[in-house]
Amino acid sequence: MQRGTFQLMKSVNKSIILNKIRTAEPISRAQIAKDTKLTPPTVSSIVKELMEQGLVIESDSGQSMGGRRPTMLHINKTAFYIIGVDAGPDKIDAIVADLSGSVLTRSSSQLEASLTNETFLSHLKKCIRSIMEEAPTNGAEILGIGVAMHGMVDVQTGTSLFAPNLGLTNIPIKEELEKEFNVVIKVENDARAMALGEAWFGGHGEIDSMVAVNLGRGVGAGIVVEGKLYHGAQDIAGEIGHMTIDMNGKQCECGNRGCLQTFATGSAIAARAQELLQASEASKKDEAVKLTGESVYALAKAGNKIYEEVLVETGVYIGVGLTNLIHLVNPKKVVLGGGVMNSTEFLLPSIQKTIDQRALTPDAKHTDVVVTSLGEDATLLGAVSLLLVELFEGV
Repeated sequence: MQRGTFQLMKSVNKSIILNKIRTAEPISRAQIAKDTKLTPPTVSSIVKELMEQGLVIESDSGQSMGGRRPTMLHINKTAFYIIGVDAGPDKIDAIVADLSGSVLTRSSSQLEASLTNETFLSHLKKCIRSIMEEAPTNGAEILGIGVAMHGMVDVQTGTSLFAPNLGLTNIPIKEELEKEFNVVIKVENDARAMALGEAWFGGHGEIDSMVAVNLGRGVGAGIVVEGKLYHGAQDIAGEIGHMTIDMNGKQCECGNRGCLQTFATGSAIAARAQELLQASEASKKDEAVKLTGESVYALAKAGNKIYEEVLVETGVYIGVGLTNLIHLVNPKKVVLGGGVMNSTEFLLPSIQKTIDQRALTPDAKHTDVVVTSLGEDATLLGAVSLLLVELFEGV
């Protein structure tokens, strides 16, 4: 969908009605008017517009209360499609999804080792163009493209200010993609996008506050309050990975010492395990072993106590960080995702025990901490959600 068309669709009342249909479908016009306090003529007029735009469809599924059966309204989930992109640091993943988040097709493209802004953007455009051509949309329009990007992002301009794992700065993602595809482009930090994906598709119900934490090559978080992302004054809200856990600890890539990121990433876990291995008797026979986060988990799962202890200790560090987060934000739920959480069976009990030992109040101790059910799609669906928020909530 072209950018101008998207803007014409937006109005406060239209978003209210559209979102009401989304959250309560099937629903009648009369019920919408009752629930939203809008007048019946206003509801009828806006519903007519939404039907003409293809976003809403009717069915005769209403239950009669003695008169004519009411006509019920539904979201036409295949009226438009959205492209969601998870960009970097090793590859670009992309999906095409309908308005319900159902994935039609997906693609993945590895990034080369040394990139410039230009070559990164070239990879990004090529991946998006390829999935656009492959998607079985039956001629329906693409509503827009959401991009989840690691590092610091200026969401207003859609610029990647600093992508540390790529070593790039000031990538004009929104500007370049708008010129290339002429659709609405939304760019967001990947951890915040993941949080939005959890709020929309994670099956958490209607909760007023939630934090999603992404633990992988880096550590980041997204804060959702009343369905909306919280960015902070300078757009760095959620940078939990750079919360100091040990002021005398190892130096982080940000320049500070003892950040949570120096304890809780896959590479940090592997480095601590390597140190323990070299100091143990086992190193005499395993001195050539080069560990990764994945191999540490595999060895722990096989019953090796050294590696199991490393993961349990990692759970303590994460638990300390989450306790600080709970004291600061006091969310209803914390959702954990990312590759590190593949070691859930060792990490989660340790995380929960640490929170239980350190949280200030009994209620805080029982903050609901869960692992995402969306798996690796959490961030991709979050990228899709960037467009859904604008469509359904007028944000």
